[in-house]
Amino acid sequence: MSYEFLDYADRDMLAMDLANQLAGDLRSALRHEERVVLAVPGGTSPGPMFDDLCAVDLDWARVDVLLTDERWVPNDHDRSNTRLLRERLLVDKAAKARLLPLYADDMDCDAGAASLANTIRDELPIGVLLLGMGADRHTASLFPGADRLAEGLSPRAPILLPMRAPDAPEPRVTLTAPVLNGALRKHLLIMGDDKRAALESARGMKPEDAPINAVISGAKVHWAA
Repeated sequence: MSYEFLDYADRDMLAMDLANQLAGDLRSALRHEERVVLAVPGGTSPGPMFDDLCAVDLDWARVDVLLTDERWVPNDHDRSNTRLLRERLLVDKAAKARLLPLYADDMDCDAGAASLANTIRDELPIGVLLLGMGADRHTASLFPGADRLAEGLSPRAPILLPMRAPDAPEPRVTLTAPVLNGALRKHLLIMGDDKRAALESARGMKPEDAPINAVISGAKVHWAA
């Protein structure tokens, strides 16, 4: 797996530099395309970067923001990734961006995945992708041991899959590996010595055991202790 590893002095520097790089990627894409999809993770790690990115001056009205995965909980739930985006990314100048939803109030997770995929299909490929990774080497909701991981890693995978995993408290929907890997520009954000060790130990592992390996080739990895 070939990727570029960027080591930052601290997490504040990482957040600022990553926001600048994502903004640069978006500007470059918007010079050639009418609209661009920015796909981002939830969780706690990207929050400070969102705080910087949302204030960047670019043509946000032509940017579609998409989560890489979502917990199947209402958008106002404290575990909702959508709530995080609305509070920390889709504000300030980035309030003009369009959110492509990964949750539907009136459906269960399985029906919702199929329905929401129809909204996403016409907007692909992802122009700029930011991934996260857990210490278990999962990315998006492609978890080792998840019930539909093999399907999510398959070249014939659908755009979205419902996913349930032993350590995930609620069902989730996730973009699948071919959709993530098809992004035109890829970045991975990790922090802490445990995440760096997990990424390094993933080399040579099968994607079934280290799902990050299905999507990391060609990415820029941004790390700070």
